[in-house]
Amino acid sequence: MSVVEQQRRLAAAIRDDGDDGDAAGLLAGDFATGLAVYRHAYRARLAEALADNYTVLARALGDDGFDALAQAYIAAHPSRHPSIRWFGHELAGFMAAAADDLVPHASLVDFAAMDWALRGAFDAADAPLLAPATLAALGPDDWAGLVLHLHPSARRVRLGHAIEPAWRLLREWEPELGADQPDLPEPEPHDHVLLAWRQAGETRWRSLEPLEAALLDAVADEAPFALLCERAAAELGDPEAAAPAVIGALQRWLADGLLQR
Repeated sequence: MSVVEQQRRLAAAIRDDGDDGDAAGLLAGDFATGLAVYRHAYRARLAEALADNYTVLARALGDDGFDALAQAYIAAHPSRHPSIRWFGHELAGFMAAAADDLVPHASLVDFAAMDWALRGAFDAADAPLLAPATLAALGPDDWAGLVLHLHPSARRVRLGHAIEPAWRLLREWEPELGADQPDLPEPEPHDHVLLAWRQAGETRWRSLEPLEAALLDAVADEAPFALLCERAAAELGDPEAAAPAVIGALQRWLADGLLQR
């Protein structure tokens, strides 16, 4: 058996935690204990990575609850990416189908989605921002066909509960300093879109009203400015209010650094 094949089988035995068939001929006697140690250390490191990527979710679940979720996720979705940073990208979907003993409240799925969106916004590629002066230089005939582009850090995620107040309290909580967990408001069902992005090196987020969410959907689809106005008219039911509403949204997007040049 080649060294490469030995390495492959050993890695599979550590990673996949099935029977020891892959490790047959490699580990025997006292070495079986070593395999168990490697397996435990491997899963512990992946659980740490999940806790780092999902800080607020981990605080919401508590140590034991989050560890149980992490171990179940690791068993169902072994790490396949070369970078541990991206481990956990399917956690929200996994939680949506998990049993109540792992996910005792449906809003916890939204905590996971929000955590991942913010981490993705922080790590996203950079791009030069669209400057107001660029738009000011456009002629009247240029606006109808103008296509705007979201900054690479912009993330939009649909949530089913109003988790933002509880998420903020948990994010600001400092358990390492011995502070007690804050009293959390009950997340009420509320279907809406959360926007996360990076500005000046810091992640930011806010909940979107339906009109702005619809307009950002259109921007993501590379709809021209004229179609943004049509979308606003449909949302508002008032064609005359459409253009001012889109201009107002555009001004906010420029101020927030949501558009790239």
